[in-house]
Amino acid sequence: MIRSNTPHRRKSIRLPGYDYSQGGEYFVTIVAFNHQPIFGNVTNDDMNLSPVGMVVQNCWEIIPEHFPNTELGASIIMPNHFHAIIHIIDDDCRDTVNGDDGDRRGTIYRAPTTEQFGKPVVGSIPTIIRTFKAAVTRIVARELHTTPVWQRNYYEHIITSEREYIQIEAYIENNPANWVNDREILT
Repeated sequence: MIRSNTPHRRKSIRLPGYDYSQGGEYFVTIVAFNHQPIFGNVTNDDMNLSPVGMVVQNCWEIIPEHFPNTELGASIIMPNHFHAIIHIIDDDCRDTVNGDDGDRRGTIYRAPTTEQFGKPVVGSIPTIIRTFKAAVTRIVARELHTTPVWQRNYYEHIITSEREYIQIEAYIENNPANWVNDREILT
């Protein structure tokens, strides 16, 4: 076999050219390392969090403290994955060239919004998820002596309508009741 000296580059699963820091609602799924059920277990359609699952919950709930441009929607921690809706709040002054206070932070003055390696975009979904995953991993390693926690990357879906939002929210809320069926797909 011939090996290339060119470093392997993972293909991004993000939507090319999409501004993941713009206002909107996003459905994210993050999977546990090797799909292991480290976050807890489902009993009688209820999710019972393990200590690792509690760290995940605590870190998720404080995201708005670290990213003031966010609000959290429905979420569920399952034995081997995590689903959530996160809202990026549009800052009114982001889309104006001259705000009421004379500030020139409008769209044409913003930093680039396409993430590149080593150049995170502040307040974007990739930066928020990367920070969240890193915080969980750090706390779990320090306090519970368990690593690794996460599978590489994550899945996201841009929610485009109220109907879609309602369907995704119901899916999240009903996830423990569907665990018997989903378990075989996700393991």
